[in-house]
Parts: sequence; structure tokens; C-alpha cells
Amino acid sequence: LIAAAGVAVFTYDSFSSVDALDFRSSFLNGVLRSSRAFFTITWCVADYKYSVRNLQADSDQYAAALSEIHLRLAGRILKLCDANRGFYVKAGQFVSSMRQVPKEYSSTLSYLQDQALPYDFKTISGVVARSLGKDTTEIFFSFDEQPIAAASIAQVHRALLKNNQEVAVKVQYPGLENQMKFDLATMGFFSNIISWLIPEYNLEWMVSEFTKSITSELDFIQEAKNSERAAHNFRKNKMVTIPRIYWDATSSQVLTMQFCEGQKIDDIGYLRQKGISPFEVAKALVDMFSEMIFVHGFLHGDPHPGNILVSPQGPDAFSLVLLDHGIYRELSEEFRMNYCRLWEALILLDSQKIQRLGETFGVGKYAQFLPVIFTGRTIDSKSVLGGGRTPEEQKRLKEEMKSVNLEDVFSFMGSLSPDFLAVLRSHGMLRSLVSKLGAPKRIQLLGYSEYAVRGLYAANPRAESGSAIAVTMSRVKAGIKYFKLMILLG
Repeated sequence: LIAAAGVAVFTYDSFSSVDALDFRSSFLNGVLRSSRAFFTITWCVADYKYSVRNLQADSDQYAAALSEIHLRLAGRILKLCDANRGFYVKAGQFVSSMRQVPKEYSSTLSYLQDQALPYDFKTISGVVARSLGKDTTEIFFSFDEQPIAAASIAQVHRALLKNNQEVAVKVQYPGLENQMKFDLATMGFFSNIISWLIPEYNLEWMVSEFTKSITSELDFIQEAKNSERAAHNFRKNKMVTIPRIYWDATSSQVLTMQFCEGQKIDDIGYLRQKGISPFEVAKALVDMFSEMIFVHGFLHGDPHPGNILVSPQGPDAFSLVLLDHGIYRELSEEFRMNYCRLWEALILLDSQKIQRLGETFGVGKYAQFLPVIFTGRTIDSKSVLGGGRTPEEQKRLKEEMKSVNLEDVFSFMGSLSPDFLAVLRSHGMLRSLVSKLGAPKRIQLLGYSEYAVRGLYAANPRAESGSAIAVTMSRVKAGIKYFKLMILLG
């Protein structure tokens, strides 16, 4: 309790603009939530240190015991997220989408992806009135009191504007900004303590990435701008629909957008009922995110099933509706091009180029594992893309992995740039969705490879400079190389 109060006091300066009543409420709530966190994390750290004290790190007994420990601790963290709700649920969702954490945590915390309790309509209508300066009856012809979706920071209601346009209204829960200061300060405090007590678990990079993403997600004005930019990027892609924004009914806490019909992308029953091929949906999904990564350099940061709908309308009897544009990562042009080059090297099995790019990305000695992470092949593999590993390669990789421990994994993650972390997280979530749709892994590998080639040679968004003859020759050379690589992909 003392430690939790200390964390709350630490954030005191952030509340200079908050009135006394709101501050007392936020302070007491912050102390309660931080106390729960302090108790749970202390218990987890003590349990971990005690349980592994007599085990050799390279033994089979250690690996089996560690799995049991992780599962036990993940269950406690899940209970903490359930009790504290809000940003703790969001943090749990963030961790569950990371393939780089032990699978016991990602699988256990995935329960949080669809867990959210909606606020009552009186509270929601109050947020709309304060934020837009008008009552809901002055802006909307009708406003459904029952939400159609509820998440950890907002809920969505169906409504009808005065011009009879059907819209979806996303309303942010009240008091989140104050709550965020306490919760992020608590998470930062505990990540530092854990890194000090258990050096192999350096979580600072994860808390840093979560803080950046959640801060941007609370600003609905920025989300609306991201949405319009993404819609412009996909203006020629008829398979992707991004809802139109209605600025007259949008503020930092209320977002009004076009209502689009559809069901979650992983609803296999719905797809079969509508006669839509899950395989084609998986391919369209991979193409959409590949285009964002390799061509646009503007990446949606939260591609979970609730944010991607399948609509029964579109050029191929369906289209994808992309929602929730609060979290985006604008990839630097240098990173985008180097990431395209990495995939070109992965296609060509150019181990020297992979090593050089690994140095560029800052992963150093871990560069040899980049082909394993992305394609499943080892760096010296001779198998075709998507063909898996031979028994000899599997045996050699197993031997190499014996020397890799959790400290190496977290060291690897800590060395990555924010851009690389963003594409790595997206890659893991896409892989999970493709698997749920029953499509082979090859779909994602081929999609990434094709768009990486496009990003390098066929769809460079930067205008070319120089004489007309030089530009023409450059395009011809690029076209030939693009054609060769596409033949190699088969």
C-alpha cells in the first residue's frame, strides 16, 4: 500500500489542471489499482525466484519447470487485468499479441481480447454532450442506447444523423486521461523493478511501446486523420473499405464514422454462410497489410479480429473493412526500403545480405535467426520459400537454440527499433489470423515477398528524379528484376 501510494504521489504533478474532487477520486482509485499491481507483481517475482533457485538453466527439468511457472504467473496477471480493467486490459491485449513473449503469457492473456463491460447510456450521452457541446438529440435523428461493440477505452453505438446517414459513434469512457497517468507510471515502475531483480526479463522496451500506442489511441482527432490518410493510400484498392469520417460530429473523445456492415474476419461460420472463401479472405488480408508495410510505409498497429470485418459487398463478392485507426506506425523511408531488401534477401537466400541488414537493423549476432522468425528457414537453408526445414536443418537449429535463453530473447527485442517492433508485432498477429482462417503459412510468405518486390522496384512512392532517359532506363531495369524475382517466387 505504501509503495502504491508512492506511485500515486509520483504522478501528482500531472494533475495540476484537475479539480480537487476529481483528483481525490483519481488518487484513491490509483492507489487501489497500484496496490493490486504491487501485490501481484511482488508475488510473481518471489514465486519465480524461489521456483528456479535450484535448477540448471540448460537442463530439460528447467524448461519443463519454467513452462509451469510461466503458466501460473500468467494466470495471476490475467486476474490483475480483470480486476483493474481499463489500461490493464489494454496492456494484457498488447502482450497477448506479442509472439516474442513466452507462449504461456500470450495464450493466457488472449482471453482479454474480447472482454469489455460497456458503460451505461447516461454516462455515454454525457461524454457526447460535453465533448461536442450539444446533446445527442441535437446532432442525431436517432441514437441506439445499446452499444454494438465495447472495448477497453471506448464503446460504439449505432446512430442516424439528421440527413439520414447511418453512422457508428465511438465514445471514449470518462476519466481515462487521469487513470492513464497512474497506470502507466505503475507499469513503468514495475518494469524497472523486474528488470533489476530478474535481468533476463528486460520489459522496458515493451512498456515503452505500449505507452506510445495507448497515448495516441486516446486522441480521436488523430485517429480520424489516420483513417483518412489510410483511405487515401487504399483509394485504388477496391478490396479495402475504410469508413468515412463525419467531422461535424467528431472531437477528441467522440468519433463519428460511416456505418459498415460486416462480421469479424475470423467468423468462419459467417463466411461459409455467405459463400465466401476463407482462403481468399486470408489472401486479401495479407495483401492489405503487405501493401501498408512495403509500399505505403504507414502501418495499422492493432490488427486483431474485432478491427477487421468481412463485408458481403465488394469486387469478389466480399471486401475487408478496416476499423480502429488510433494506433499507426509511420515507417521511415530508410527502414521501409531496408525491410523490402531483407525480404528480397530472404527470397534469394542471400545469407551475406541478411547478415549485413541485420547489422543495419541493430540485431547483430541475432541476424542469423531472422530467416527463422519470418520464413521458418535457417539462414543457410536450401529449401523453397514456405517449404519448411529439412530434418538436418531442424537438428542443426535445435542445437543452435540450446544456447539461446530468455535473456537473449529480451536483449534481441530491446535492440530493435520501434519500426521493426511494429512490423514484427503485425507479422505475428497476421500469422495468427491466417491460421484461424485455415490458410497455409505460404500465403503470408508469398504476399510479403510479392509486395516487398513491389516496394523496391514497382511501386516506390517517392518521385524519381533525373533525366527522362535515366528514369526510363531505371524503370526498365527495375521491371526486369521484379519479373525475375516473381518467377523465382513461382
